[in-house]
Amino acid sequence: MAAGLRLGPLLRYVDWETGEHATVWIEADRPCTAEVRCLGAPPGEGSGKGSGQGPGEAPGPAAGDAEAPGGPSAASSKGTAVPSKGAAVSSKGAGGSARTFQIEGHHYALIPVSGLAPAASTEYEVLLDGRRVWPPADSPYPPSVIRTPAIPAQSVRVSFGSCRWSAPPARKQDPIGPDALDTLAERMAAEPESERPDLLVLLGDQVYADATSQETQRWLATRRDLSEPPWTQVADYEEYTRLYEESWLDPEVRWLLSTVPSCMIFDDHDVIDDWNTSASWVAEMRATPWWRERILSGLMSYWVHQHLGNLSPAELADDPVYAAVRDAPDGTQALRAFAARADADPASVRWSYRRDFGRTRLLMIDTRGARVLDERHRAMLDAEETSWLRDQALQAPGSYDHLLIGTSLPWLLPPAIHDVEGWNAALCRGERGARWARVGETLRRRADLEHWAAFPSSFEELTALIREVGSGPLAPSTVCVLSGDVHHAYVAEPGWPDPAPTARVLQLTCSPVHNAIHASMRVGFRFGWSRAGRRLGRAMARHGRAGRPVVRWDKSGGPWFGNQLMTLTLNGRSAELRLDQTATDRTGARLLTVDERILTDGP
Repeated sequence: MAAGLRLGPLLRYVDWETGEHATVWIEADRPCTAEVRCLGAPPGEGSGKGSGQGPGEAPGPAAGDAEAPGGPSAASSKGTAVPSKGAAVSSKGAGGSARTFQIEGHHYALIPVSGLAPAASTEYEVLLDGRRVWPPADSPYPPSVIRTPAIPAQSVRVSFGSCRWSAPPARKQDPIGPDALDTLAERMAAEPESERPDLLVLLGDQVYADATSQETQRWLATRRDLSEPPWTQVADYEEYTRLYEESWLDPEVRWLLSTVPSCMIFDDHDVIDDWNTSASWVAEMRATPWWRERILSGLMSYWVHQHLGNLSPAELADDPVYAAVRDAPDGTQALRAFAARADADPASVRWSYRRDFGRTRLLMIDTRGARVLDERHRAMLDAEETSWLRDQALQAPGSYDHLLIGTSLPWLLPPAIHDVEGWNAALCRGERGARWARVGETLRRRADLEHWAAFPSSFEELTALIREVGSGPLAPSTVCVLSGDVHHAYVAEPGWPDPAPTARVLQLTCSPVHNAIHASMRVGFRFGWSRAGRRLGRAMARHGRAGRPVVRWDKSGGPWFGNQLMTLTLNGRSAELRLDQTATDRTGARLLTVDERILTDGP
């Protein structure tokens, strides 16, 4: 029987250094050779039509091409797959192939594509053992393309958000509103010349392992007794694959991810709510009979579905785990051993990574797996991770105009909530004695008090690094912290004591892509910015003997509630921000711009 395409394709990495390379991720239903062939080439070669336009430039595809975005470049982490040598100067002959590797009976490939031309939109198709499986013959969507930047790239457009609960609505009207990624895909498909992102940055909770849909629960019930732990949550690798299928087989999202490159990082719901919130939480979870399989499966499935595609071909070529998985007839044990090591010794693994997009640098930070949880030495990032972040931010000063720090958890929260988290952290480390420490731990878990503010030393270190990066004659134009998690959007800006950084520094928070927020939480977030909220927060901080934060800040936009995406357009040293929310009218779901602003208008 011929191999079929089970999941994907996902266009992940696109080269912003030369414009010649990309990677495409797929899952097949059996072992096979997976191939990406750029259209127009004879069998075994592949060729592509270039639009002559690069990301961030005015749209203008060649006749017959459906224009779509390109992606990223230089990085730093662990990896796989090497592009073929001798890339052509045009897209003629572009393509690549890879043999699938096996994990828990599933078959995956990360296909290296080489021979692309800069400043081109190149249509592609996917073949398994020589048989075309993508695009489907009856696809209602424009062709999937690999869009490469002009070299050197002058601009990049980045759309970002987090928290996408992918469960399809049980009835025609979605009770939590239209999905922002679905709506973006529909707009792109209907308006081929409309503005579209060069990159999607997905900042956590790509799947919800602890909040499954009714449809998934019915499937789980065919495998095991849902009255036993972990109940309606996922239990193992096979059940994780069900979550990715539910999310990525959504027709609009499947096409969107096939044609817009993406960078991803996990947050707690990718594994479980409150993941790694404290040492006592970890101890309790490890004492349960089902947790070990859950955490290993969560890390394994994240590595396969999300992490590999974050990496450049050079990093992938140096990744010993990927090499071991690919070299084995069945890579399950090699990957399982890696996941066990990552759980037991988080400092042995780096999930964070760097990507450069022309003169924009993205540093994506792991704020879940890299934590230090000893109450007397709590840190959001361990020492090695902190050193890596500092090195990447300060490397080659003056070589980039914009620094994007991707962290699933916001750096700057509403001030009252920041102080409450600092107060809680002080209680938990024993500033008010053992009884208050127990109260603090209970509150920490119930109220999710685990953002940067709950790790005061890490908050101060990140603040100091941002100030250092943003100061001096070689400082970038902007330093933007991109975050999600809190199910609403806002823009916050610190007020610095003299001397202030020369860069404009902003906290840009955007979530959810598709989820809901309780009315009480809306009230709480609004209160957190108010004068009364600030006074209450300071009183609680004094009770916990927590000091004042090293900077003060206020919101300059929001809070906004709804399913939404933020988009940064970075061109030279200028930066523009737009927030789009989903809305429904008689014609269906659409994206409406609710805020648009110029952040910097540099030369």
